[in-house]
Amino acid sequence: MNDTTALIEKIHATPHKSVIAVAGAGSQALAWLLGVSGASNTLLETLVPYGRGSMIDFLGSEPEQYVSEETARDMARAAYRRAVALREDDSPAVGLACTATLVTNRPKRGDHRCFIAAWDQSQVWLSDLILEKGARDRPGEEDLCSRMVLNLLARASGMEDALPLELTARESPRYSAVPHPSPIAQLLAGGVSHVVVHPDGTMAPEEGFSGVLFPGSFQPLHRGHTELADTASRMTGQPVAYEISVFNVDKPPLAETEIMARLEQFRGAGTVVLTSQPTFHGKSRLFPGASFVIGWDTAVRIVHPRYYGGSEEAMLGALADMWSWGSRFLVAGRAQDGTFHGLGDVPIPAGFAPLFREIPESDFRVDISSTELRGQAGG
Repeated sequence: MNDTTALIEKIHATPHKSVIAVAGAGSQALAWLLGVSGASNTLLETLVPYGRGSMIDFLGSEPEQYVSEETARDMARAAYRRAVALREDDSPAVGLACTATLVTNRPKRGDHRCFIAAWDQSQVWLSDLILEKGARDRPGEEDLCSRMVLNLLARASGMEDALPLELTARESPRYSAVPHPSPIAQLLAGGVSHVVVHPDGTMAPEEGFSGVLFPGSFQPLHRGHTELADTASRMTGQPVAYEISVFNVDKPPLAETEIMARLEQFRGAGTVVLTSQPTFHGKSRLFPGASFVIGWDTAVRIVHPRYYGGSEEAMLGALADMWSWGSRFLVAGRAQDGTFHGLGDVPIPAGFAPLFREIPESDFRVDISSTELRGQAGG
């Protein structure tokens, strides 16, 4: 058994699930991984975004430089997001990427160089190397970069084993590991789209969620919220998670300390999904197929052109989008000025009634609000 096969067998024996994207070099590493029994234990997907359009589609935008540390990091992060979305259990997810420029059939003025990055929930590992020109042919440079890819995958899989690298005296690979900021800091900075916070307080950036979302500020969380969540769960037969957007259309972003204070209310009481989406259009796009628990007054705002720049066309377009994304709204009634209002008081545009489902008053009615509770506390 050669050293490459031995290392790959050890990688396949770990619980880590990976998506690997390579451009310019690293394809030999993919072949090696797939050629050893047990590849399905490690690989969720392999990608070769070689063309310009393919790379833009993979990253969501065009990189400033196609071969750079920043692009390798961005590729690894995109691969990590794919791994989180594709894994079928809670196995550790790894996104690994390589971008390189090697010897070709035409002269190159710049360095022959490869950048490799591996991204997991807590940190990013980085490795890069300037290859000595003329020291190897194309297969030799590919072999070296692919060995570096496997070594970084092994490190991200919790191993200390590594393949030997046959380097010249002028070659010196660089390695580093950079911890991620806190999940909330990543969310506030736009690095992740959402963070799932479990009842025990653990946070999982961009972890998949399937069920019903109950958006709100929850300032504070009260009996009406928890009873409504229980009612929605009974009606749908699905789990309900509370959703808090860290951004608000009319207010500054929540501070991390304020977010942590609100999350403390849910410890042991429920799952919270933190997002950066202040509108239901954005929430629906982020979580296609999700249902949302809302009050009748929120339903009124969802179908009012005023909240779409005064444009009825924009409002109808947003409703159509949310319908196409599989969103549905569970609407709870509430007393206001002595009168109980429900879904029947919402002026739903023609053709969009199936978007909304009423939570009967007989199933849920709690005449209490966070605003009233804050007023009482202030008094």
